[in-house]
Amino acid sequence: MSLHRLGLIVPSSNTTMETEVPALLRRRTADPDEEFTMHSSRAVLHTVDPESLHRMVGEGERCAAELADARVSAIGYACLIALMAEGPRAHERIEPRLAEVAEQAGCAAPVISSAGALVRTLLELQLRKVAIVTPYLPPLTEMVIRYLAAYDIEVVDSISLGVADNHRVGELDPKALPAHVERLDLSRADGLVLSACVQMPSLPAVDPVEQKLGLPVITAATSTTRELLRATGLDPIVANAGAALAQPSVSSSLSR
Repeated sequence: MSLHRLGLIVPSSNTTMETEVPALLRRRTADPDEEFTMHSSRAVLHTVDPESLHRMVGEGERCAAELADARVSAIGYACLIALMAEGPRAHERIEPRLAEVAEQAGCAAPVISSAGALVRTLLELQLRKVAIVTPYLPPLTEMVIRYLAAYDIEVVDSISLGVADNHRVGELDPKALPAHVERLDLSRADGLVLSACVQMPSLPAVDPVEQKLGLPVITAATSTTRELLRATGLDPIVANAGAALAQPSVSSSLSR
């Protein structure tokens, strides 16, 4: 039996990543002897606004040190907008810093942020023009757009659902996503980010929307899972989970 312990740093109000990531891992069929366990550390976040997000980021080092005690094989920083709100390319400095903290605590685990995973997945899949769906208020969606633009990824259209309460974000119905997608102009899009948020549920909609559109569909959760699998030395393949988990990845030259 091959056991992989994975760590997650999540907002205290998050209820989605701790359900969607394990659900994705259970779908894997590459090796029936694989076993995954998930271990979380929580940082306080109730309202999705810049001040609250910045305070949450300030708790990251504590969370990384706590997860190091579990001797996890990889850590996912599972709040996409928290890092993006820190400014362009923030994951490039925060990921290695948290990995350093974990190593100092006795656990040499790579740290993958949802922000970095989304960027790297889009670049590796050559998706340079994307449409996005977010639960955020419009100013935070603009932060996502600017963050992706720093990597020459153009957001050709976007939808902001305008939900500031992170508890309510987790209660959004993924069955509503196909109707939101119909409002997007996809005429110039190479792909679709169906959920640019780790808290907005989307997993049940990923495959149906991808099949309907004929465009690659990824989410914050699927791109994060992709990199967690790769960090443990496994191919990021999960059935019916969209483009991020559809095929073996090649080694990336993109820096973290």
